[in-house]
Amino acid sequence: MADTAMAVDPVPAKKGRTRKALKQKNPSPNEANILASQTSPTIIATLEDSAGKENHESLSHPKKTKAASKKAKQQPPKQSQSFEKELEEMQEKLQKLRLEKEQTEDLLKARDETLKLKEEEIEKQGREQEKLQMELKKLQKMKEFKPTMIFPMVQHKDQENKEKKKKGCSQMKRPSPPYILWCKDQWNEAKKANPNAEFKDISIILGAKWKTVNAEEKKPYEEKYQSEKEAYLKVIGNEKRENEAMKLLEEEQKQRTAMELLDQYLQFKQEAEETDNKKKKKEKDPLKPKQPMSAFFVFASERRGALLAENKSVLEVAKIAGEEWKNMTEKQRRPYEQRAKQNKEKYVEEMEAYNQKKDEEAENIKKEEEELMKIHKQEAMQLLRKKEKTDNIIKKTKEKKKKKKNADPNKPKKPASSFLLFSKEIRKNTMEEKPGINNSALNALISVKWKEMSEVEKQKWNVRAAEAMEAYKKQLEEYNKSAAAAAMKETN
Repeated sequence: MADTAMAVDPVPAKKGRTRKALKQKNPSPNEANILASQTSPTIIATLEDSAGKENHESLSHPKKTKAASKKAKQQPPKQSQSFEKELEEMQEKLQKLRLEKEQTEDLLKARDETLKLKEEEIEKQGREQEKLQMELKKLQKMKEFKPTMIFPMVQHKDQENKEKKKKGCSQMKRPSPPYILWCKDQWNEAKKANPNAEFKDISIILGAKWKTVNAEEKKPYEEKYQSEKEAYLKVIGNEKRENEAMKLLEEEQKQRTAMELLDQYLQFKQEAEETDNKKKKKEKDPLKPKQPMSAFFVFASERRGALLAENKSVLEVAKIAGEEWKNMTEKQRRPYEQRAKQNKEKYVEEMEAYNQKKDEEAENIKKEEEELMKIHKQEAMQLLRKKEKTDNIIKKTKEKKKKKKNADPNKPKKPASSFLLFSKEIRKNTMEEKPGINNSALNALISVKWKEMSEVEKQKWNVRAAEAMEAYKKQLEEYNKSAAAAAMKETN
């Protein structure tokens, strides 16, 4: 046994396999994300674990060479440096990705805002187009309006005169004065006496001769001028009256046609609105109370919230609620039916209050319309009274004018008052002092001077007015006696 042992000893012992440190592989993108979230202490812990393992291995295998131990010592710091660099690069890439993400989010927000603005603009354009279409329809209906009336064609006198002038028709000319009539008679004689004289020279000769003509020689020419002037004025007066009458007739006819047109247009518009109202739905009153929900709808409104929370569509919610309501017993339905009954009673009360309010508003509108009608009637009566007053004043003035025309010229006239006597004398002096003064300003100055005068200064004019009044009274008495005597003779 000892020999065998000795034989075994010289056999060289096999070298123990030394486990080299595994090389660090390049991390994948998922591993890089995990490593980025880890802190530096974890890295240090991993390095310490690897160093402890190597020490353990060196103790288990004591026959390691020096070169192998040196390599094992030199390798860990290089690997840690490369790993830190890769980590930094990955962190930089992550930061870049985060920045890009923020930028894309900002761009998306801006894009959403622009899209919203565009949608709002499209909605506005749609509303405007609808309005334009409505206006177009109204205009098209307006084109359909055809008045059933004949427009009066009244030609004005001025238009006829213009047409006559264009055609060259002769109108009545103004009468020529007596000098021109005399010149026409004397022109041929002056031309024979001065054959070489021109128009200007002959007119100068005739002008000098006219100055030497007597009043008796001028009289026939003046009479002729007066007769022609009277005829001319009559013709012009008649034409003016005719023109005024035609203008009044035109205005009346225009008013009538305008009123008829307005009536026809209002009828047409009313008919068009009635046809539109038939097509359109009636607008709901916002103050009118809403109709109450039935028992089923009360149950469905309660159940809807829970079903929608389960991400179910509106159709599904309605189906489920309907099935549940069918399967419910009378006891389960009773509370919903009671609530529906209470809501209906409340609705009836609200409707009564609403109807009362509507009736009150209608009565108030009627009262306002009646008050407006009363005001319009009063205004119309006032206008009528004013017109009657003006008509009466015109009648009285016409009657006075007729009386004045028919008045006796021998009847003595009333004398002027003291103020009128004073104003007649002062007027001349003031006109000389202020030649360009206005008539109204002159009257105001005279009245101011009269007011400023004392009673002693006014006595002079009062005495003169009293003397004139006494003389007028004596003349009136004599005139009345003579008029009475003449009347007695006519009766006899």
